Amino acid sequence: MRRRLLLLLLIIVICAPLHSYRLLYREQLYRLYHQHLIQYPNRITENIYWLQRILRADFANPLYALATIEDQEEWRRYRALFNMHVNLNLTESYLQLGARYFKFNAYFFNAPWRRQNLESLEYARRYIKEARGYWSEAQRWSKEATQQPTIHLEEIQHWSDESWRIENSQLDYDAIIDRHLERLQRVVERFQSMDADSY
Repeated sequence: MRRRLLLLLLIIVICAPLHSYRLLYREQLYRLYHQHLIQYPNRITENIYWLQRILRADFANPLYALATIEDQEEWRRYRALFNMHVNLNLTESYLQLGARYFKFNAYFFNAPWRRQNLESLEYARRYIKEARGYWSEAQRWSKEATQQPTIHLEEIQHWSDESWRIENSQLDYDAIIDRHLERLQRVVERFQSMDADSY
């Protein structure tokens, strides 16, 4: 009798509907994005995955926005700031991922692993170049957001601050990306010049 009761209970638990829901909207997906204290590559790629999903998703109804929206102008500014912020986070994430593969110096004792270092630097170059595309998008959305400069959305004020820094060139990832690529090229050239006598 006891076994039958346990079996019945197990069947009920297995057949019971799961209480979950699909993530359809940007605001839902944005809650899954978070910064880690220590940036391991798999955590960075997890964030990139969620951020890219955010860009492909639709916005939720303004009632469920991350800021209080009262009219169409605020809705337009909110969407532009949201897109700018996500693209800015993607820029930063790709730069962080590139830094994980970046060797900042080519020491003579790295000569036995020359090929592996060059492969790693190629990954870094690819990720850093990918960041530039998202930076261009962040700039575009920032420009669109500043077309309504008098609109203030309290809950996402830090996004407006980011937009202000972009528009006033206080935040310039083009210069940062250029410096990374120039340094990377110098390190690649040093590794390429190494031979059997370098070690």
